Amino acid sequence: MTSTVPVSPVRTHGDSALQAVFLDMDGTLVDTEGFWWDAEVEVFADLGHRLDEAWRDVVVGGPMTRSAGYLIDSTGADITLDELTVLLNEKFEQRIARGVPLMPGAERLLAELAAHAIPTALVSASHRRIIDRVLHSIGRHRFTLTVAGDEVTRTKPHPEPYLTAAEGVGADPVLCAVVEDTATGVAAAEAAGCRVVAVPSVAPIAASPGRVVVRSLEEVDVPFLRTLIPRI
Repeated sequence: MTSTVPVSPVRTHGDSALQAVFLDMDGTLVDTEGFWWDAEVEVFADLGHRLDEAWRDVVVGGPMTRSAGYLIDSTGADITLDELTVLLNEKFEQRIARGVPLMPGAERLLAELAAHAIPTALVSASHRRIIDRVLHSIGRHRFTLTVAGDEVTRTKPHPEPYLTAAEGVGADPVLCAVVEDTATGVAAAEAAGCRVVAVPSVAPIAASPGRVVVRSLEEVDVPFLRTLIPRI
């Protein structure tokens, strides 16, 4: 976990008890889910295997170890999990080195969160080396702290990443809003007790109690996030 801004006591606003906002990275803030799939396709092609497009929904949004392990088992590729993880990270880094496109509405949302001084954390299943490259592109200063998948004992869908973020900003998870694009991330946030805004990127996500589903970040702003956690 890397903190980028000194943590001050969490303040709430008006009729809202919202204390912090946590954002996933790939597919939520930056349009990179396709980059990961392209990297996986390329690596396995080099190994002599062709990936089935149907597997894309299975591996999207999950921790690297789960996705890589699934693809090894599905293809029968002669490679270890550690070796594959290195190759995938290298291919992905090559792609994001050319620039990282923000999702529609992401720039405006991040600016709003900063303008309202709302503690904001980037919480990703990606490894620290990948997050740092993305932060170089989108701005490390935008986040109070960042949590990487290789910095927690159990990553998404386990709640630990979001519990770690809440502890890091001094907030109650129940009073935090999370923006996620995959079922894996949604499961992690909900298990931590957070209110969730789902912005599906690849596979659909159904609405449910405590969860709101929107079409894009262009529908998400600070007033909207504050309505998720009203004062009692």
